[in-house]
Amino acid sequence: MFVLKKQAGRARRGEFHTPHGVIQTPVFMNVATAAAIKGAVSSKDLKAIKCQVQLCNTYHLHLRPGDGIVKTLGGLHKFTGWDGPILTDSGGFQVFSLASLRKIHEDGVFFNSHIDGRKIFMGPEQSIQIQSNLASTIAMAFDECVENPAPYEYVKASSDRTVRWLARCKREIDRLNACDYTINKKQMLFGINQGGIYPDIRKENMKKITSLDLDGYAIGGLAVGETAEQMYEIIEQTEPLMPEEKPRYLMGVGTPVNIIEAVSRGMDFFDCVMPSRNARHATLYTSKGILNLLNAKYETDDRPIDEDCGCPTCKNHSRAYIRHLFKAKEMLAMRLAVLHNLYFYNTLAEEIRNSIDDGTFNKYKDEKIEILQLRL
Repeated sequence: MFVLKKQAGRARRGEFHTPHGVIQTPVFMNVATAAAIKGAVSSKDLKAIKCQVQLCNTYHLHLRPGDGIVKTLGGLHKFTGWDGPILTDSGGFQVFSLASLRKIHEDGVFFNSHIDGRKIFMGPEQSIQIQSNLASTIAMAFDECVENPAPYEYVKASSDRTVRWLARCKREIDRLNACDYTINKKQMLFGINQGGIYPDIRKENMKKITSLDLDGYAIGGLAVGETAEQMYEIIEQTEPLMPEEKPRYLMGVGTPVNIIEAVSRGMDFFDCVMPSRNARHATLYTSKGILNLLNAKYETDDRPIDEDCGCPTCKNHSRAYIRHLFKAKEMLAMRLAVLHNLYFYNTLAEEIRNSIDDGTFNKYKDEKIEILQLRL
């Protein structure tokens, strides 16, 4: 159940009640693709950096260790040691971006594993069965994510197929949630809006997927080649068609500025590998802008990454020390940097929530966007 508590223009402050706890929105979900945050960050660490939701990937976990193994071990919550909400991406994006020699049919997709080349089939039913085995809190519908730009006719056909696949996903999750052997019998399902950069396809698709009574709705297929302006335009075109009483998820987005801009356009959920990936390459977010810790000027800098930050890294270590760890190729460098960047993103979401609560979101947005784009 989603409770809309307050609005500031289109920006929404809400609570999403799930079988594994209440999610305060807007929220940034921390990406644990293969059931772990890259950079030696454990599920227990996530509590210390204000994480609310862990995001895991159906495709990767199906290939390794295998969703059957995860189910045998009690599902993702027991497997990872994380007791809060978990969202599983359907695997659709990975099937279409990572897998080679894929062949799309109405039933689903035949593809070759990027690990060992073995042939695999995944369709709506298979994706939902895998996610049921993983026992995540929220399952995402199986869809096709097309690159931008793509031909209009192909995008239209793909969008229509995604709607048909969604109906099959809903039937399958309803069936599995009623089975005695299912671990999480209250697993939720989010549908995904597709349509490339074509507003008319997007709007038609959104009308169709929202006609199904789902637990939430996502906008997918963005941040895959289009400009930021095009992305914002698509959000503005589709958001009015999204039910106010359901959460809204903008998939795979993005930079701190993207998140604030998307919140102002009515989005609630976000995820992106950017903060952890950038951290592993010593690019760090701070309250005063972005810094590259490999720069020579930080060699003797005894300040924390961000003097206004309360993360475990900033409380205990200096820029000079972490820079040394990167130069020495110590694994600890990545761990400390990832902890900081994820704390920054989770705190950003917290600040957005607070600004909507106290009626200062527009002021907060104007001030933050200017700062967050600075390179230190």
